[in-house]
Amino acid sequence: MRYLELRRHTDNDGDTLTAAGIMAAENVGRTGLHPPYALFASTGATRATQTAEILRHAAGQDDEPVLALPGLRSSVEERWKDASAAAGRGADLEAVRQVDPDLVDSETRLLGHALAEVLDALPEEGRALVVGHSPTNEAAVLGLTGQLVAPLGTGDGILVIETDGDFEVSRLT
Repeated sequence: MRYLELRRHTDNDGDTLTAAGIMAAENVGRTGLHPPYALFASTGATRATQTAEILRHAAGQDDEPVLALPGLRSSVEERWKDASAAAGRGADLEAVRQVDPDLVDSETRLLGHALAEVLDALPEEGRALVVGHSPTNEAAVLGLTGQLVAPLGTGDGILVIETDGDFEVSRLT
């Protein structure tokens, strides 16, 4: 059994967390973590890395590095923004797929593969904490597990438990 906590970064201005985003990440750290973690990672975006660093500190694991995993970050973020905006506020991946099916299908495969690599790097009973973005976090989960999940709010997350190639997916808040 291996565990992956995939969270969305908290509030930001550009690529940097706001004061409210820092406080929200600290709150998640007080109430929503399940340490110890074998791996901390972000997509490499500053806002995701800052959130991961705050959560790592809250977990009491400051000596562990936060790895940048650019494979979990879409190279076509503007296209995601445009498709998500066209699908409407709070749209899930199926609604975004109606706007840009090629985007959702290709990115789901790529991001799901990157998420599988994170799980493969974990030891048995290991747990990873990864901070990324929405809707690409949701696309990664769909690509890995085949399960559609609702859009994530800032700081919210998804827990994926892998047991012998089977996946259980649940919501973290």
